[in-house]
Amino acid sequence: MKALILNCTLKPSPAVSNTEALANTFIEELERLGVKTTFIRVADNHIITGIKSDLGKGDAWPAILKELLASEILIIATPTWMGTMSSEALKVLERINGLYPKRDAQNRPVTFNKVAGFVVTGAEDGARHVVSEIAGALMDVGFTIAPQSYTYWNNGPGPGDNYLESNYRKEWSIETGKAAAANVVAVAKALKNTPIPGRE
Repeated sequence: MKALILNCTLKPSPAVSNTEALANTFIEELERLGVKTTFIRVADNHIITGIKSDLGKGDAWPAILKELLASEILIIATPTWMGTMSSEALKVLERINGLYPKRDAQNRPVTFNKVAGFVVTGAEDGARHVVSEIAGALMDVGFTIAPQSYTYWNNGPGPGDNYLESNYRKEWSIETGKAAAANVVAVAKALKNTPIPGRE
């Protein structure tokens, strides 16, 4: 089983990413459960803004999409900016929307039988809102959303330290991430054994 993790931080490498730090705890649990993981920092790639799967020369999305289609699990990790997901996360969702009309050999959306999970960080709250936005978008194009499939961390209201600078309730975020990883894998295995059927 394979999982693709997309870190939608606004910071390209080698800048330190708080979102990546929390996502790594999710990834470690996926790997402990036998899942092969591929990690991509979206800001390191030139993804052209749009809603099609291939926007031509210089577009890095087709290569990322190939990884996504080869994986049973997609994890989107994003910081919270201005109360919502990062612009990189929104760009990813817009490009995934290009899969909407595509079907597999059983006439199913190519995203059927794929499971999504989420990691969100931010100095202030808004994580549940971000999760609901991303989950709704992915569900609309065919992904399955596992129960309790996300973890998040925030430092409470107002400005404060970032994830890597604080010890505030990090243990909860880490343990919740491990549980979310297990839930995502369980649903992915169930779909592998009993896939959503195709249509005539």
